[in-house]
Amino acid sequence: MADTPFVPADFDPPTELVTEHFRLEPLGPRHNEADLNAWMSSVEHIRSTPGYPDGNWPPPEGYSPERNLKDLERHAADFSARRGFTFTVLDPAGGDVIGCVYLYPAEQASAEKGFDVSVQSWVRASHAPLDEPLADALMEWIATDWPWEKPDRYGR
Repeated sequence: MADTPFVPADFDPPTELVTEHFRLEPLGPRHNEADLNAWMSSVEHIRSTPGYPDGNWPPPEGYSPERNLKDLERHAADFSARRGFTFTVLDPAGGDVIGCVYLYPAEQASAEKGFDVSVQSWVRASHAPLDEPLADALMEWIATDWPWEKPDRYGR
């Protein structure tokens, strides 16, 4: 599985999903401050979200802006290299970061069950009612615009 490309070579990954409640765009260094503020304001809420069962992220003590920037740079590099696709979730009205979406190759245990993509998402505690609509919109988006057939939704 490690030698199999995550997406076909001729696939052009979508870079936007827009609904009346949120807008997705690729996560990058320009989102550092807003991303850090978003997840640090909602650590317990994120940890209780399906898909974050190990309790390791987000760390209760948070990150420094420099440490968070390194993560955002890693996610942007993964997107460019087509190893994974991370999107920031923005409020369509003001453009503030309200969450994040991660599309990465299924972990080994999931791949053995036939899953071909790991789908994780979170929203700020202040936007908790959007959690399920975001997760559902992701499934529709994957079904129509992405090459995967069996997403691991982590029990959603």
